[in-house]
Amino acid sequence: MGDVNELLEEAIKETENLNEGEVFLVKDLFKGYVWNRIPRKDRLLLGTLFLNYVNKMEGNIKAIEKTSSNQQRYEKVCK
Repeated sequence: MGDVNELLEEAIKETENLNEGEVFLVKDLFKGYVWNRIPRKDRLLLGTLFLNYVNKMEGNIKAIEKTSSNQQRYEKVCK
């Protein structure tokens, strides 16, 4: 598995395939088996890095509420 920065780039690139108004978790940006192969510590770090990216960039992704299992949810919005 690549390093966390490569995974972050892959996740950011994958957001281009989402439709406007779509709500997602970071893990939704990866195929199930790929996500499951990422070590837990790297998944946690990836989640933090993705949130920081979303908060710093004036892009079309915004952080919304967290799930009951404390996972950050995001929504693709119109620019």
